[in-house]
Amino acid sequence: MVLLEVITLYSCVCRHLSEVETFYLKMGDVAKDLTSGTVGGAAQLIVGHPFDTIKVKLQSQSAPLPGQPPKYAGAMDAVRQTTAAEGLRGLYKGMGAPLATVAAFNAVLFTVRGQIEALLRSEPGATLTVGQQVICGAGAGVAVSFLACPTELIKCRLQAQSALADGSAGAMVKYGGPMDVARHVLRSEGGVRGLFKGMVPTLAREVPGNAVVFGFYEALKQYMAGGPDTSKLGRGSILTAGGLAGAAFWLAVYPTDVVKSVIQVDDYNNPKYRGSVNAFKRILASEGLKGLYKGFGPAMARSVPANAACFLAYEVTKSSLA
Repeated sequence: MVLLEVITLYSCVCRHLSEVETFYLKMGDVAKDLTSGTVGGAAQLIVGHPFDTIKVKLQSQSAPLPGQPPKYAGAMDAVRQTTAAEGLRGLYKGMGAPLATVAAFNAVLFTVRGQIEALLRSEPGATLTVGQQVICGAGAGVAVSFLACPTELIKCRLQAQSALADGSAGAMVKYGGPMDVARHVLRSEGGVRGLFKGMVPTLAREVPGNAVVFGFYEALKQYMAGGPDTSKLGRGSILTAGGLAGAAFWLAVYPTDVVKSVIQVDDYNNPKYRGSVNAFKRILASEGLKGLYKGFGPAMARSVPANAACFLAYEVTKSSLA
């Protein structure tokens, strides 16, 4: 009887130790995703932010009056005007907000994706299909939208203020920095709710966009590896897959990003647009289809190197942590 109780007790202890071990293994995976996502996001931001600044300037400039030229004739003109007026640091305007939140943003994106991957795996370590990676990306997109919306609003306000300026000295320096934007919105634009202006188009960008990114990234890796095992791929292949996946993101959702930008920089007291659908219709009516692709060139020029850097940094960091 005593022997039976000892065996039962030993069995319980082993079971609980196994549960503890599983818990710490899961926490270890979360920590790897957190760390790797943060490093990947920082690499993406440093490489891509100047392109993003030009994209937002082109997106947010008003349609010119009949017979008048636009403020920026194109991407290179926007670069020339920005560097002439503000120096090279003008290309990094608005970087404070995403840099301050890059850890949280990419931690959420890659950690949620990693946890959904774990749920979908038939057994630990099993390779997921491209379709399953699409689901992981979409789920991560939902989660990250709640961080992306206020961050993007602050970033777009800072990047676009010179494009929206009416030429007066006061209009050129409306915001002193990210915290100034946040204070202004909280005080004068409906409090916390004001920071989530543009949430609908943010979701409409992040959910399908990340579904495409992670699905396309996995499909390319499996294609280059010649099968589902992609663990032996070199850094050149990861750079290629990451860069092309980033380009696929913008090809899939760019008009939504234009709508998001114009909504987020719209005047709170005298709004030009009544909502996302109204913004879409008005841009299409006044500027045609090309109005929904303003800044597309810089966005595509940014997406390839920035996402290549992000995925390479993520994969290398996670591999080294393993």
